[in-house]
Amino acid sequence: MSSYYAGILEEIYRRLYRHFGPQHWWPAETPFEVCVGAILTQNTNWRNVERAIENLKARDLLSPQVLYELPEDLLAALIRPAGYFRVKARRLKAFVRWLVENYGGGLENLSEKETEELRRELLSLPGIGPETADSILLYALERPVFVVDAYTRRILLRHGLVTEEADYHEIQELFMENMPLEVELFNEYHALLVACGKHFCRARKLRCEAPCPLRDLQA
Repeated sequence: MSSYYAGILEEIYRRLYRHFGPQHWWPAETPFEVCVGAILTQNTNWRNVERAIENLKARDLLSPQVLYELPEDLLAALIRPAGYFRVKARRLKAFVRWLVENYGGGLENLSEKETEELRRELLSLPGIGPETADSILLYALERPVFVVDAYTRRILLRHGLVTEEADYHEIQELFMENMPLEVELFNEYHALLVACGKHFCRARKLRCEAPCPLRDLQA
C-alpha cells in the first residue's frame, strides 16, 4: 500500500461523499436484477435499461429459470429499449444458461466459489467484459472488487493519478491495493465517481469551476 495514493484516494472519496451524499447504487430489487441490469447497461443510459427491465417485470419474467426458457426472439423484443437488443438478448441467454445449467439458477449457489474463479467464469461468457463481470461481483454477489468505468478513468487521468496507457487492471489495482477491501466502500466509491463524471468531469463541456468537489485537488 502506498501512503501517497491511499491518502489521495481517501481525499477524493471524502470530497465526493460530502458533495453528493450516499448514492444507493445499484438500483435493483434483487441480485439477479442487478445482473440483468449490468448486461443491459452496456452502450446505453440507465433510463433505457429501466424501461427494458420494467417490460420484463410487467410480464413476471425476471427470474433465471423463466428467462432460460423464454424464446430469445421474445426476450429481444422485450428488452428493445436498451438498444442492441438482439445482441443483448444473446448475452442474457448465455448468462442465464450458465447460471441455470451450472448452479441451478440460484445466485446463492455461487457463495462457495472463490472470487477469482468466479470472475474467470463470468469473463468466459459472451459479451461479458471486466466492467460487467466486476459489477456483477460487487453489486449482486457482494464481493470486494472495484469496478472501473469510463468515468473512473477520466477522473483519475485528469488528476494525474493514471496515464493514458493504464489499462483496466492497473486502474483497478490502484484502488484495491490502496483502499480497504470492503464491499460497501467500493460500492459507494464507484457510484460517487459516476456521479462526479456525469455532473462535472464530462467527456465534453467540462464543469471544472466551483462547485466541483475535486476542483483544487492536489495530486
